[in-house]
Amino acid sequence: MSLEHLLLLFAAAGAAGWVDAVAGGGGLLQLPALLLAAPQAPVAAALGTNKLSSIMGTATAAVTYGRRTKLDWRTLGPATLLAVVCSGLGALSASAVPAPYFRPIIMAMLLAVALFVVFRPQFGTIQPDLGGVELPLRRRVTALLLAGVAIACYDGVLGPGTGTFLIFTFIGILGHDFVHSSAMAKVINAGTNLGALAVFAAQGHVLWLAGLGMAVFNIAGARLGAATALRRGSGFVRVVLLVVVIAMVAKLALDQWA
Repeated sequence: MSLEHLLLLFAAAGAAGWVDAVAGGGGLLQLPALLLAAPQAPVAAALGTNKLSSIMGTATAAVTYGRRTKLDWRTLGPATLLAVVCSGLGALSASAVPAPYFRPIIMAMLLAVALFVVFRPQFGTIQPDLGGVELPLRRRVTALLLAGVAIACYDGVLGPGTGTFLIFTFIGILGHDFVHSSAMAKVINAGTNLGALAVFAAQGHVLWLAGLGMAVFNIAGARLGAATALRRGSGFVRVVLLVVVIAMVAKLALDQWA
């Protein structure tokens, strides 16, 4: 891998860490950079290396958020454990599921998220009292299954938009604001990255040196992104999420029909 390609990977990893910490969608930057920098490597190697870099950033963002926000561990703990397992199962089937089958569905879901956020300006802007409100068991179980099973499996198979879908789940089902939802999403996302990384590593699909170098920049971007989101608040996260969603839809449409 040339020096120019390594610099491209490091820059993409830093930007991805920032974006992922704020609103999800960091894979939109890292995966294309990996495919461009290592065109001779299997696609699975790009996926595995992306997970190696991403888990460092998501774990860093989760710790940064956790120090400054109160998290709903009643849902978060079990969902994270499920996410590790289900993402690993998804990664096992990653090569068996053609990506073109997924892209139209993902684009429709992302567009629905964007439209909902645009036409419901109060959505995700009210900060909840996580310590004094007992959420209905049905809502907690629904969020647990959706985040820890369905979205985690999807992240293992493909991945784009995982953080965004997690944020939307925690806002829509649990009623959290954008900042708290982003914090919870980082914890679950670290679990999905761990499960998928374990499978890709066992299969030999990780470029360790490049991935570890990217991880350094991803961590730096994640720390900055989480700090920025905490400082700027839910309105800022809402705007970044919309920008990321539009970019992901455009990228998926280009991959589907170009």
